[in-house]
Amino acid sequence: MSKTFLRRLIAVVSLLGMPMMATAFETTATAAYVYDQSTGTVLLSKNAQEPLPPASMSKLMTIYMAFEAVTSGRLNVDEELSVSSHAASFGGSSMFLDTTDRVRVEDLLRGAIIQSGNDATVVLAEALSPDGTEAGFARLMTERAAQLGMRNSNFVNASGWPAIGHRMSMEDLGILTDRLISDFPTFYPLFAEEEFAFDGRVPSNTRNRNPVLSMGLGADGLKTGHTQEAGYGFVGSAKQGDRRIIWVITGLDSAEARREESIRIVNWAFRQFAEQEVATAGTQIATADVWMGAAPSVGLTVAEDLTLLVPALNQGNITADVVYTGPIEAPIAAGQHLGELVITFDELPEKRIPLVADADVARGGFGTRLRTAALVLWQKFGPVPGDAASEGA
Repeated sequence: MSKTFLRRLIAVVSLLGMPMMATAFETTATAAYVYDQSTGTVLLSKNAQEPLPPASMSKLMTIYMAFEAVTSGRLNVDEELSVSSHAASFGGSSMFLDTTDRVRVEDLLRGAIIQSGNDATVVLAEALSPDGTEAGFARLMTERAAQLGMRNSNFVNASGWPAIGHRMSMEDLGILTDRLISDFPTFYPLFAEEEFAFDGRVPSNTRNRNPVLSMGLGADGLKTGHTQEAGYGFVGSAKQGDRRIIWVITGLDSAEARREESIRIVNWAFRQFAEQEVATAGTQIATADVWMGAAPSVGLTVAEDLTLLVPALNQGNITADVVYTGPIEAPIAAGQHLGELVITFDELPEKRIPLVADADVARGGFGTRLRTAALVLWQKFGPVPGDAASEGA
């Protein structure tokens, strides 16, 4: 008996009351992902689900798991870790650790974040690995990534050193960045530190590689990456006012192109979109038919105040649909999830917002059940013989 109902809502659309279309952004990156964290809106997705070599951007996964370990007490920021010959053997970006060193966890975290130290990352990985090896930790990274909803990531090592099968999608890096910012607000400021001179031994590698960190754009993280295979990439985040955006790019042909593309993305994301309050919790947006209830319908509302990110320029198209499967059988409790508000913009992915009942609806009494039974018979068999109404009386 239940059917899926779709109702177009002109009233909800008119609440927006502003122009609706932004100019499409054309990026020179091979793959890109731009996400407005404040409203949960994907602003740009180009080859974003394709698994690609992430270079040092995959260090963010090791860093995330190290933050988890410190938070849970498995590691202590003042704890000193030894450096294996394997960790000390890495070239590329480095803290220049050797096997005689014992290094504080906090220094290793700064070394991985600011200096992009391959050796620092591997020391952390080996300390947290179930078998004490980097390979064992990489397997754990892959498992943890899947738990976080990262569907296109596979790790072979902890640092992003080029390896067959070591892959992440730009969307996955965006998901990971969202979690780093949300889950670890105490540690996240480490990404905005501009310099880390670990005991003065690497004067040429003390500056944060973030290309837009000090440009007045609100940028405060996160991680660059570069290998010959991957090209130049960057995972960035910036906050202006109450809005925060996350962007991930890869496949650029130079560090300068990476910097310029990041500036373009930040300017576009903040200037071409604006937040708009659409509905407050408890405000009835639509109604749904009720089956066997003390009332024939129930109001649908959003559970929380609804703010959407909308394009700020030009006039475009927007539709808002209420979708639910009904009629909905009573009893119904206020706050019960009953359907979705599906909003579709030009140039943006559709947005699906849960809708809940705005009031209780009790199950109907004997009279309600009798009328419902009569209605079912009418719909199934037609007019009952002798019914005066059916005879035109």
